[in-house]
Amino acid sequence: MRNTIRFLVNDEPRELRSIDTNLTVLQYLRSVEKYCGTKEGCAEGDCGACTVVLGELRQGKMVYRAINACIYFVPMLDGKQLITVEGLASNEGQLHPVQKSMVECHGSQCGYCTPGFVMSMFAYYKQNTEADRTSLENALVGNLCRCTGYRPILDAGKQMFSEPGCGRFDDRHEHRIVQKLKEIQAEESLHLEHSDQQFFAPTKLEELLELKNRFPEAHLLAGGTDLGLLVTKLNRRLPVLISLEKVSELHTLSVLDSEVILGAGVTYAEAESVLKQEFFGFYEVLLRLGSVQIRNLGTIGGNLANASPIGDSAPALIALGAEVSILSMRGERKLPLQDFFLDYRKTALQPDEILTRIHIPRQVQETDSFFRVYKISKRFDQDISTLCGAFYLRKVKGRVEEIRIAFGGMAATPKRALQTEKFLRGVEWSEKTVELAMELLREEFTPLSDFRGSAQYRKVVSANLLHKFFLETSSSESRVGVLHHA
Repeated sequence: MRNTIRFLVNDEPRELRSIDTNLTVLQYLRSVEKYCGTKEGCAEGDCGACTVVLGELRQGKMVYRAINACIYFVPMLDGKQLITVEGLASNEGQLHPVQKSMVECHGSQCGYCTPGFVMSMFAYYKQNTEADRTSLENALVGNLCRCTGYRPILDAGKQMFSEPGCGRFDDRHEHRIVQKLKEIQAEESLHLEHSDQQFFAPTKLEELLELKNRFPEAHLLAGGTDLGLLVTKLNRRLPVLISLEKVSELHTLSVLDSEVILGAGVTYAEAESVLKQEFFGFYEVLLRLGSVQIRNLGTIGGNLANASPIGDSAPALIALGAEVSILSMRGERKLPLQDFFLDYRKTALQPDEILTRIHIPRQVQETDSFFRVYKISKRFDQDISTLCGAFYLRKVKGRVEEIRIAFGGMAATPKRALQTEKFLRGVEWSEKTVELAMELLREEFTPLSDFRGSAQYRKVVSANLLHKFFLETSSSESRVGVLHHA
């Protein structure tokens, strides 16, 4: 195993051996590199002031991703290019088009958030040839401006594509970076030790299983978008980290005749196109899950293994009838996702097991088959759900042949409304039966009250979501007298 990480900071190579394996990229940049353009605002991946861009070599081409430096650990930089706001201008001082447009459009006020905005816009610039207002706004959801300077920032986002280049990040420069990254790529697994800390980055699934068997209490590190907060917000030290990033078997995405299979290490961003094509309701909610920076790192498998009762992935996948594959050195087992969650933050995973794949049945393309997901939160973007409801329905001649109703935020775990489903199965999908089901649903859960909503609020809204689903999936004949309930 290697005991050294190698990466680029802008154009310059770095080699680190004995480092704090819990050190974040933000802390490293400011304390070691003395690059202070990257700011700390929230230290939890919400405000975007710490945004940097990762340049990675994939299939011989450069891919650029905006990420939050405040929750990304330094060992995860191995084999990558870390691009900061200091690295955008040319060596002669000519501003990058993103920077120049921000200056000319007066996109900076107090300036604290500006470097983060610039880096998110840089990633957008590298992925597009012109600015579309909607996609630009989506790209900047994870960057907050407390001076309310969004209008000139969006103006700069449109103008930057008409600015001349600065010589930095052109084809010749990118070719040089590709060569540098090829030189530091390594096939061997990584093992770092520092004081009482260890960081492993295996490259083979078998090796990962051996490490999990050897260190059952180790933290598995996928994107780190939740794990990083244990360090930055709770001041915990994570003595053993096992990164999943280099295990190729966890990053596969397959669309088969009967199912879609997502490797547990597939990020939200990587899954977007398939989910948009196959499960549009899930895709719509996914766009509200965190920000671009979070979706570039966060994984669907990690969201499930985290076992949060308000995670947005679980209700959608449960309603779709998803199953998960679980693996250890003892063998593999498969179980319905609804049985994966045992209690608050507790799953069916044994200490030596890992979640490897998520199996999602493909939907029957029929006019009487429906799938919807509804997220209720105080803000549209960048907010945790008060509750999230997911519904799958298949009708035959107006009657409910199959139905699955799943909620997050209504119990200690993501959970199906089994009693309500039982009542609806086999009956006419009509206003009358849905109203009766709503009464039953209001009593099926015993949610908690918190600052996001009271228990009574959650009961009322969950029933109303069932009614909303009925309105969107029923014929006009079955909706007679429905207006006074809307």
